[in-house]
Amino acid sequence: MNSINISIIIPVYKNYKMFYQYLKINSKYFDDCEVIIMNDYPQENITNKVKNIYSKAIVINNKNNLGFAGNVNKGIRLSTKNYVFLMNSDVILQDDSFKKTVNYFKKNNNLFAIGFAQKEKSGKIVGGNYGYFKNGLINHSHKLTTNNDQLMINFWAEGGSSIFDKKKLIRLGMFDELFNPFYWEDIDLSYRALKSGFDIFFDPTVIVKHEHESTIGKYFDQSKILKIAFRNQLYFQWKNLTDSSLIVKHLLSIPRLMLTPGFFDAIKNVLTVIKERKIVVKLFIKSDEEVLEKYV
Repeated sequence: MNSINISIIIPVYKNYKMFYQYLKINSKYFDDCEVIIMNDYPQENITNKVKNIYSKAIVINNKNNLGFAGNVNKGIRLSTKNYVFLMNSDVILQDDSFKKTVNYFKKNNNLFAIGFAQKEKSGKIVGGNYGYFKNGLINHSHKLTTNNDQLMINFWAEGGSSIFDKKKLIRLGMFDELFNPFYWEDIDLSYRALKSGFDIFFDPTVIVKHEHESTIGKYFDQSKILKIAFRNQLYFQWKNLTDSSLIVKHLLSIPRLMLTPGFFDAIKNVLTVIKERKIVVKLFIKSDEEVLEKYV
């Protein structure tokens, strides 16, 4: 069915045993999709092993480590379809229901992305998200899921299990590689999309299994993870906040935020962030307040 028009991009970093196991399970749902495997660990070539599992896959072995954003962006540029399904290597498909979401894009020209319901090892369902401003920062959290099977508005489409309109991805500049190696890049992209007037939804009827942080938690120290996450949260604020009232509240919170690990790592790149800010704000047509009021 050529009309599906989906490129599935799977970023991989080490943890190959799990990846091969899940690829074998997922491959039966790949029919009529372009599948691109992005290997971001230069020390190992995985082409032959991937081809033995799914011969139609396009396998890219990076010569240099690009981090999540850089790796995914490279995959997006290589893709040839109109819609991009970003699927982490620790995601297990339950069926091919993700293919139906193409119809939502066809009905809504303003649609940027749709996030899927993710069932964690504990049985908890996540994927629906909201945002709020507190203590000088825009924060995010998961919505409590219900038995509702209707599309819901979504604060951000998670980079590990969501489908995107490729043209809009390109227009927005894709994922910001400043956030490498991980965290906040999907929230940043989604927020830029919302402030640019696009829509993001959550589809609770498309369910995948997702063991969050199965790779990051395995290969990175927890203190380093927290430090990177806070650094990137600051990048997000400095890039995207445009409401003067929120900017003032953020600036007043700086003395307190300076005590948090990651703050001075962020300061080192503040000029780069400001440079990027000048580019992204040109696309914004909505205020922070307008977005936060709708997606709280």
